[in-house]
Amino acid sequence: MASAEHPGSPGWTAPVAQSMAGTKQAASATVPDLPHPGLEEDSDTDSSPSPNSSMTTRELQEYWRNEKCCWKPVKLLFEIASARIEERKVSKFVMYQIVVIQTGSFDSNKAILDRRYSDFERLQKNLLKSFGEEIEDVPFPRKHLMGNFTQEMISERKLAFREYLSLLYAIRCVRRSREFIDFLTRPELKEAFGCLRAGQYTKALDILVHVVPLQEKLTGHCRVTVVPALCAMLVCHRELERPLEAFAAGERALERLQAREGHRYYAPLLDAMIRLAYALGKDFVSLQERLEESQLRKPTSRGFTLKELTVREYL
Repeated sequence: MASAEHPGSPGWTAPVAQSMAGTKQAASATVPDLPHPGLEEDSDTDSSPSPNSSMTTRELQEYWRNEKCCWKPVKLLFEIASARIEERKVSKFVMYQIVVIQTGSFDSNKAILDRRYSDFERLQKNLLKSFGEEIEDVPFPRKHLMGNFTQEMISERKLAFREYLSLLYAIRCVRRSREFIDFLTRPELKEAFGCLRAGQYTKALDILVHVVPLQEKLTGHCRVTVVPALCAMLVCHRELERPLEAFAAGERALERLQAREGHRYYAPLLDAMIRLAYALGKDFVSLQERLEESQLRKPTSRGFTLKELTVREYL
């Protein structure tokens, strides 16, 4: 007979739900003020282990050793594989297919993206606001009044955009910027989270499995950036009744959060992992203790579930 102290049993209530019972009703009445999704190295004030963390000295040393290994830069190669002319009811434009490959070894997760001239132009304008001096020598192909759809112009632009992306990536502050990373990942992430909100979990996963590897390559310096997308994968797998895949996605997210107890995903992710671990017959007790200790050190003001957090991303 299941005990009321165990997840999944009739009388069991998650630690988050217990500690947040008094605030849940108020929280549901308002939309939470969540940080902008994407890079979090500026907004995540608790990006390092808490001084009150329960980690031992040896565990902390191992944590920083692993972090140092993760900072090893990834070299990416940009190619404009093809270009096609698309016509809509009121517009006509060229869509460029960007292929992003990790150099130095075989890359089984190469990213393929579609961007039009206006997307590149928007990136250039955004970068000029923050990195005008750094990119002053990076040439950007100008738009012409006529001849934009000739094969000669399209071929010329393909080479120009390849050089443009390669030069931007060579500038450290630019390749780590929100503007550059958003250009390469935000449209796909926004579509994936839109599918998640609409209950189209299979379609959301199809997008996430392609964009998350690229996001990981671009944000090795700030590994928590990919946590929302990994949590979205967990939610999609769970809703599709794939607990093993959901648990695997959650483990990847937890590994990136490490001891960041103040991160908005920390408690909801642990709560979801406790339930999955119990359902799969895995060790849920250590996860539950970790969550309870975190709540004692730093009580959370709102008890949102993991799904409630993910559906608010990229609105």
